[in-house]
Amino acid sequence: MDLPAISTSMSMSGARPKGALRSEELLAEVMSRLIGDLRHVAVGAQSPVPAAAAMLARVRGGGGTYVSILESRTHNFFTDGGRELFDCAGQGRLDAFFLSGGQIDGEANINLVSVGDYRKPKVRFSGSFGSAYLYFVVPRVILFRLEHSRRTLVEKVDFISAPGTSPKNLYRPGGPIALVTPLCLFAFDRDQKRFRLESVHPGHSVEEVTENTGFDFERPGQVPQTPPPSPQTLRLLREIVAPELADVYPKFTASVFGIESRA
Repeated sequence: MDLPAISTSMSMSGARPKGALRSEELLAEVMSRLIGDLRHVAVGAQSPVPAAAAMLARVRGGGGTYVSILESRTHNFFTDGGRELFDCAGQGRLDAFFLSGGQIDGEANINLVSVGDYRKPKVRFSGSFGSAYLYFVVPRVILFRLEHSRRTLVEKVDFISAPGTSPKNLYRPGGPIALVTPLCLFAFDRDQKRFRLESVHPGHSVEEVTENTGFDFERPGQVPQTPPPSPQTLRLLREIVAPELADVYPKFTASVFGIESRA
């Protein structure tokens, strides 16, 4: 459901010296707080940071949160792939999901199809794969983009794969609640159809967020800094969550945590 980060100055970092806080760990903590103690969270097969967040939420909640990672042999009760996922979501048995896109705009519309003219696109993405359906039925959809730039966070997407909001006379139990990037956390107001800057990550500023965001957003007079993970949270991520994810995301856990797959 998501796209790989594009290597720019705003992209995710590689491995840092042992003991230092990594941007991936900070984002996992931010996403984990958004999950809270929900019953069931599903994660796409190409979403290692959201997967780490979901597993962290499960560990902190004493195992009360069920985590389904698509294509994982260990953390996945679905036996019929995407069809079973969609059925589960439609029955109201999926509480949270993560979505990303080649473009995301200020009304939380997602573009997973193409950039430029649809018939002669400049860039062609991987496709929607049911993202619009899940966007409508999953109550808490957490958007994320691992590149925070004006080419990814745009004023208006070139193609709407999945709309962020719907007319008030249309029944829609699901939709976006937030957008997480390497620079900040945005909350989304479905009634106002607008993002609000909730916090800026350590080492970054409101000015940097504004400069690299293509859409307008609300902001308080004083924007707080995103709280970093506690030492206890980092221990859980590094010693419990990362080894659990090594078989599913071997490149991610090797580059970020220095943990090799056990397979």
